[in-house]
Amino acid sequence: MLRSVTVIAQEPLAPFEFGVLCEVFGVDRTDDGVPPFDFAVCAEDPSRPVPLLAGATLQVDRGLEACERADLVALPSGPMHTAPSPAVLDQVRAAVGRGAYVLSVCTGAFTLAESGVLSGRRCSTHWRYAEQLATTYPDVEVDADALYTMDGTVITSAGTAAGIDACLSLVRLEHGAEIAARIARRMVVAPHRDGGQQQFIERPFVPASEPTSLEGLIRWLLDHLDQEHSVSAMAAREHMSARTFARRFRAETGTTPHQWLTQQRVLAAQELLESTCLPLEIVAARVGLTSATLLRHHFSQIVGISPSTYRRRFAGV
Repeated sequence: MLRSVTVIAQEPLAPFEFGVLCEVFGVDRTDDGVPPFDFAVCAEDPSRPVPLLAGATLQVDRGLEACERADLVALPSGPMHTAPSPAVLDQVRAAVGRGAYVLSVCTGAFTLAESGVLSGRRCSTHWRYAEQLATTYPDVEVDADALYTMDGTVITSAGTAAGIDACLSLVRLEHGAEIAARIARRMVVAPHRDGGQQQFIERPFVPASEPTSLEGLIRWLLDHLDQEHSVSAMAAREHMSARTFARRFRAETGTTPHQWLTQQRVLAAQELLESTCLPLEIVAARVGLTSATLLRHHFSQIVGISPSTYRRRFAGV
């Protein structure tokens, strides 16, 4: 169970990425039923303030030994053009070696790659630096579109706000969807964002004559997940051709209608598994999947564990 979190502050330290980790894991929300995290911030040399990119400094009072028993070691950012400290790399390797999670936000992935823990793994970083990461570390599989990736106990995220997605995903895995949702509500963010970084990369101008939002359809789909929804049927509701609809849907969500529906159905299944004793066949039907077998398949792919294991961990949490 995820209970202790240590953040390594290294230069150059990005204040927002650092703040994401502090906000998700360092704020006491026990009044909302969120379990407390033993949260610490450390640096290789705590006697020297750590410079922030915004021109301020951060005074840290703990050394790298704070990482040694942490369930999660997190790196909010890191150097891309110079080698990270060998002592930091040793802590990253040691964390992975003992089965702890390591998580990077944005350019923190470069430190993980330099340590060797990303070798042969899939990872994410900000789309602007994805090519550089892939070129510098050819043994790493860089997904330039993913908001975050989780490969075993190694979690990497794209830039800035994608760190929130990665952190909440880990909370959801370790503590359940309801706890992640409570944190998200306090942060006034979505507990899960759909799609990838493609939705944030600059796009050609969309003519004003085209529809500008599928918000109404998306809300309707969320209220009718138990029904079958073909692309052609969804397109007809929006008075579009299937091809135009598919393009518009990807432009707004960063993913395909099928992938989006599958993700939403798994999220709905998580809530039912936590809050009800319904058999898997009924859960599958309630969220629009045709069988318990299909539910197990998609659930395991997206969440990383089986529905039964998830229920044992989080029912009644």
